[in-house]
Amino acid sequence: MLAQILQTLPQVLIDGLTLGAVYAVIAIGYTMVYGILELINFAHGEIFMTGAFIGTAILLTFTGLGWLSFMPAIIVLLIVLLVTSVLTGFLGMGIERVAYRPLRNAPKLITLITAIGVSFLLQDIVRFIAELKQGNYIVNAPELFNGQMKLKISTILPQLHDASFKMTFLVVIVVAFVMMFGLNLFVNRSKWGMAIRAVAQDRETAALMSINVNKVISVTFFVGSALGGATGVLFTIQYGTIDPYIGFILGIKAFTAAVLGGIGNIRGAMAGGLIIGMLEMFAAANLSEITGGMFGAEYKDVFAFIILIVVLIFKPEGLFGKAIVEKV
Repeated sequence: MLAQILQTLPQVLIDGLTLGAVYAVIAIGYTMVYGILELINFAHGEIFMTGAFIGTAILLTFTGLGWLSFMPAIIVLLIVLLVTSVLTGFLGMGIERVAYRPLRNAPKLITLITAIGVSFLLQDIVRFIAELKQGNYIVNAPELFNGQMKLKISTILPQLHDASFKMTFLVVIVVAFVMMFGLNLFVNRSKWGMAIRAVAQDRETAALMSINVNKVISVTFFVGSALGGATGVLFTIQYGTIDPYIGFILGIKAFTAAVLGGIGNIRGAMAGGLIIGMLEMFAAANLSEITGGMFGAEYKDVFAFIILIVVLIFKPEGLFGKAIVEKV
């Protein structure tokens, strides 16, 4: 069994890193909003999905105009990422202004139900538009980066198998880590980042220190939603096929990653996403071998959530979170 696991390890690491990077960037959106409002924005998965559809629509437009034949793929990707990020960022700001701000002082259960309602609303709107334009809500995106690469690992370590990956793997990893690194600099080095951290620590005191709390919350939603939309584009170019319901399961897993890393902790969300992605791919490749054929790859989600439950039993604040002592 150990030999089988070692043989598949290189491919597991590549696939897990790709999926984990997607989870990590989506998880950042959850943890940023929770850090300020203590609100679980369950509509964030649908913002990711909307970004995937906006990016696909732009790519299909470029294909129809014949621009992909002479424009470098990296330039096309940058344009799609920029436009999608801006549009989904404003979408996130609009959702916060219309659906969340009027309920800011309401019980948390009401805002949670509102977030779920916004999630279903976005699903149906995107499905309606996709069926109106394409005749089908399942959409295939044009390939932007062709070709595959193969890592000849067996020549160095004979006990390991070779691993292969698409060129989009490198694109997804590089762009995702640039976004995470850029967000880390924004939050820790910029004035807006300082304001976000101040509001997250104590909203009332920040307001007394002349910080415009409403504007800071809007900026937080813009940044988180822009990252989510850009991640939707990365998901599209990596996996090719999208539908209005991809945001639900991916959003749940990204939220799980945020909780695993420590909800409210941006670096924890990054680490949690990578861990969940690795665990999922490990289970998909080896669960049948580990359980003697009792469970197959379709139980990979169960495996990841069991790990989460075990972690939260022994460390409820998450792997990188800090325990908070409430004063009575």
